[in-house]
This record gives sequence, C-alpha cells and structure tokens, in this order.
Amino acid sequence: MIKTFADLFASRCRGLEGGHAMRDEAVKAQLVELPGWRSDGKRLHRAYAFADYWETIAFVNALAYVIHREDHHPELTVGYNRIDVRFDTHSVGGISENDFICAAKCDALYAERPKAPSA
Repeated sequence: MIKTFADLFASRCRGLEGGHAMRDEAVKAQLVELPGWRSDGKRLHRAYAFADYWETIAFVNALAYVIHREDHHPELTVGYNRIDVRFDTHSVGGISENDFICAAKCDALYAERPKAPSA
C-alpha cells in the first residue's frame, strides 16, 4: 500500500527484525511520493544542495537530531555545499518502509531549512 508524503512524515520507524525488504515494484510505486529520491535496488538515495558550508553543516546537525529520534541512521557523504543521503535497512537486507519514513523527514527538513545569513 502506497503511503502519501504526509502519512510517511507522520509515521515512526519500527523494529523490523525478521522482516523482508520491499519488492522492487513497491519501492518504485512509493518513490512517486518522494520526488528527488532514487533507488539502486538496495538503497534509497538523494543529494541535497546548499549555498555554502555553513548551510550544509547546519542541515547535517538538524538531520542528525531528527533521524536519531527514529533510530534509523543513513549513510551521509558531506561536501562543501552538498550532502548525499543513503538509506537502507540492514535487518531486512534492503529497502523498508522505515527508509521512506526517514526520507520524508529529510525532505521536510530540507524544505524548512534556514538560509545562510547574509554577509
């Protein structure tokens, strides 16, 4: 069942030990609700762009707080003005609903991020 962005954002991650990864068809269908996110078959991933290093690191710190509350941590690659975010669920060996929940929370945070102060 496809969840809307609002449903994903309102959801909380849950333990999935003994569960199964989502099928490719279900992943593709759910990705419709998260423009900008892609799947490589094993992970969800997206790049976020920023104006400068300050804005990039501010987002990383805010993201760390939000995602820690979900207890579902991404792999991050951080550059001067870019962050690559990758989610997968180790306990199921692939992509789960938890990855989509966290992706929605990342997108919401990005949409509301403060801009770098003017010099």
